[in-house]
This record gives sequence, structure tokens and C-alpha cells, in this order.
Amino acid sequence: MSDAHPEHAARGAVPADRPSRADALLRPRAGAARVTFFELFFDLVFVFAVTQLSHRLLEHLTARGAAETLLLLLAVWWAWMYTCWTTNWFDPDHPAIRLMLAGVMIAGLFMAAMLPGAFGHNGMWFAAAYVIIQVGRTLFVVAATWNHELGRNFQRVLFWLVVAAALWIGGALVHDPGARAGLWLLAVALEYLAPWHGYATPLLGRSSTAEWTIDGGHMAERCQLFIIIALGESVLVTGATLGGHTPTAGVAAGFVSAFAGAVALWWIYFDHTAEKAAERIASSADPGRLGRSAYTFIHIVMVAGIIVGAVADELVMAHPGGHMTTGFAAVAAGGPALFVFGHALFKRAVFGEFTRARLTALLALAGLAAIAFAFTPLTLHICATVVVAALALWDVRAYRLRHRDLGVPAMPSAPLREAEAPLAEH
Repeated sequence: MSDAHPEHAARGAVPADRPSRADALLRPRAGAARVTFFELFFDLVFVFAVTQLSHRLLEHLTARGAAETLLLLLAVWWAWMYTCWTTNWFDPDHPAIRLMLAGVMIAGLFMAAMLPGAFGHNGMWFAAAYVIIQVGRTLFVVAATWNHELGRNFQRVLFWLVVAAALWIGGALVHDPGARAGLWLLAVALEYLAPWHGYATPLLGRSSTAEWTIDGGHMAERCQLFIIIALGESVLVTGATLGGHTPTAGVAAGFVSAFAGAVALWWIYFDHTAEKAAERIASSADPGRLGRSAYTFIHIVMVAGIIVGAVADELVMAHPGGHMTTGFAAVAAGGPALFVFGHALFKRAVFGEFTRARLTALLALAGLAAIAFAFTPLTLHICATVVVAALALWDVRAYRLRHRDLGVPAMPSAPLREAEAPLAEH
């Protein structure tokens, strides 16, 4: 267990008798941390990564291709998320932090470029870039916080990333795709399980979420922006596919269905849940716990749903009246289902409830998948869009009815928004 005192870490400072060079690098905790322009610039690398993953799944629309793409998505998300946690503590406007982030960006851009051939001839390049991101960034942070209260936490993180790095490099050295996937899967498992046991490390003990004194509002905003990145990739695919085809009635209908689906997903996430969840984590006594569960782990499910749905958007516009395939049925119904399931888990983690409306939507999408071969690709896609659009409209109706029953105006002023916080979990 670290000897860090939560109040010291929360202020981003150390006691007067223990000066640390990390002080100048840490974000001030006097108020809510804002997302900086450099963080937004950093995210551009991952716009490209999301596009690469979507195209890879489109080109390998099989069970094996989906599993490989999922494994790569987990790596990409982990590289971004660990950087998100780092910039939650450290000031991206400090020159040293900016230089470190620029190094992560160039390695991240290289990693994203290698994604299509990660299970082929580019495996070593991909693995090396990923390891440089994870281990290199953490080495920088460990050096900066060596005599700081946060130091032990980062030292534990470094231990687990180095162990996983050996598996990433070992997998890249194996030419058999199955063996490579097995070693990389083990590496991902070690990295994803580490936060749940507090990065338990020989001689260093383990951390608790109470020691992960993050700025909850900043964490929420960063993950909200990644949802926007994924939705932006979906819109980009929709526009690019339309530009590459003659706009027949079928193509136009697919275009409208794809865009309407993206709007519905945005509406489900951002209409009021995102804001209320951000308020909840910002005021939480243990923001590290919610940051770990609701944002670090659960958001990846929604991101995966958007990426899978983008594949369906591109296919439906390319072949709106074509022959139904198992692959298309899986992405057309599975993409929205993953997003809805992830959003349901998110609401459960933050507000402690699982709404029946989301369960109903999941059952409807499962039913569509079961009878998919009775439809054309366009018809199935439209039906899936109708399901998520209906869920978005249901949320709007339920929220307004709840406000009306409690006598709260539908469009409250800023002071009233604080009073309605207890309604957010609904």
C-alpha cells in the first residue's frame, strides 16, 4: 500500500518539508481541470486509429477478424486511456509534459499505421510502438514523481506494463497468427486486470482507488470526447461512402439511416446522462473508483459499438439491396447492441440502476439479428436505427415526465440544474 496521503495528492502538492520536482509538472487542483488544446491535438492520432480499426474489421469480417480487431482496439484504448490518466495529474501545458505527449503522439501515429498488418508482417512494428507508448510514458512519470506521494502508484504501474511488454514483443516474434494472438491476449489480460487488484507489486504493495485522486470532471470530459471521436469516424465513413457511389434511392436511404443512427447514439449518451455522470464523479468521495469502472473500462464497450456500427453503415450504402450475410447481420444489429449495453453498464456504474428501456432495446436488436435473413441489408439497417432512435426518444420522454411529476421545468435555469442532480440516475 502506498504511503500517499489522499489530501496531499488531491492538491497535487507535497508537504513543505518534502519538496519535489514533480510539483511544477502537476495540474493545479484549485478548481476543475479543463481539457487543454494540446490534449485535443493529441486526440487526432486516435481519430486515425479508430478509422484504421473500422477499415480492418470491414476487410476481415469474420469471427477471427472480429476477435483480432477487438484485441487491437483494447490496445489502442489502453494507450489512450493511460495517457488520459496521466494528463489528469500532469499539466499538458508544461513544456516537459508537452514534449512527452508529442513523443507518445508520434509513436501512436506509427502504431495506428501498423494496425492493418499487426497480425502479419507488421507485428513487430506495432508491438514495439505500443510498448514504447506504454513503458516510455510511464518511465517519464516515474522519474518525475520518484520522491512524490504519487510515485509508488506509478512505480507499480510500470512493473505491470514491463511484464506485459515482454509478452507483446514475444508475440510479435512468433510468426504463427494463433500463437501471436494468444500471447497478445495474455498481455492484454495482464494489463486490464492490473487496476482491479491495485497493481499489486512485489516489495511495493498495492494501490487503492482512494489514492487515485483524479479530477473526475476532467476524466469524464476526456471520455466524452473519445465518444465524439468514434462518432466522428462514423460520420466520416458515411460521407466518404456516399461520395464513392452514385446516389440511387437505396444508397440515399442507407445514408439517411446511417446518419440517423449516429444522431440517435449521440442523443442517448449526451442528452443528459453524460453531464449528470460528470457531476456525479466530480463530487464523488472516491473518483478513482468511478474513473476506473465507469470510464476506463465501460466506455470501451460503447466505442466498440460505434466502430462496429460504422462498418454496417459503409456496407449498407455499398450494397443496400444485396444478399444478406451473417457478417452484415452481426455488425448491423451488434454495433447498436454493444453501444446500448455499454450505456446500460455506464448508468449502472454511475447511478446504480439498469433501465428497462435499454433491456427492451437489446431484446429488439437480438430479435432482428435472429430473423436477419428475412430482410435486405437496407431493411435490417433501418430497423436497427429505428430501435436506437426509439430508445433516444424514450429517454427524452421519460426525463421530461419525471421533471413534470416533480414540478421541475423542462428547461431549467443554471441554478435549478444543481437541484435536479438526484434525477440523473433515471
